[in-house]
Amino acid sequence: MTPGLSSQDKVREGLTAALDRKAAAVLVFNLIDLTTMADYFVLSTARSDRQARAIADAIAEKLGPANSVEGMATANWILLDYGDVVFHVFQEEARRFYALERLWGDAANETSFFSGAATPLQESRRPL
Repeated sequence: MTPGLSSQDKVREGLTAALDRKAAAVLVFNLIDLTTMADYFVLSTARSDRQARAIADAIAEKLGPANSVEGMATANWILLDYGDVVFHVFQEEARRFYALERLWGDAANETSFFSGAATPLQESRRPL
């Protein structure tokens, strides 16, 4: 893992890597006030197992090896755990099934903040 990166820097770098691989429906949730599990969840969607692996590989290439990686074999839902930031790369069906947007419905949506807007969004997530 790249030493010295803040959780926000990890989100920015990983988000850039995912978007470079054409990740879709990307959301960034701020979990700081909700759990000690992680500061941020970054969700993205891939159209195929090949694209899901490419997105996960791009994130790992940018940030270094994750503390834990799950789901690479099937690539329906790949989880890359960087401690304070967790990246979730879903295929569409798995994303709908697990519905993390609903599960973490109280989390602040900061997608626009990390994608270049001046202030973070504080609105509810839109359904897929």
